Amino acid sequence: MKFSDLNERTDKDLIELKSQLEKDLFKGRMKNAVGQLEDTSFLGKTRKDIARIETILSGRKASQGA
Repeated sequence: MKFSDLNERTDKDLIELKSQLEKDLFKGRMKNAVGQLEDTSFLGKTRKDIARIETILSGRKASQGA
């Protein structure tokens, strides 16, 4: 996902998306552990998407407090 696409979403949507991505990441790790994960780049991409969401949420929180 691109930063600009995520930035257009509401806080509630971002929180729900982050929760879903964390679940997907956990499932991906389990598949990787037993050797069933075909696309190992999925793990890195998902971690980066979660980090992008956290960056947007923390930036919005900081701008509200200032």
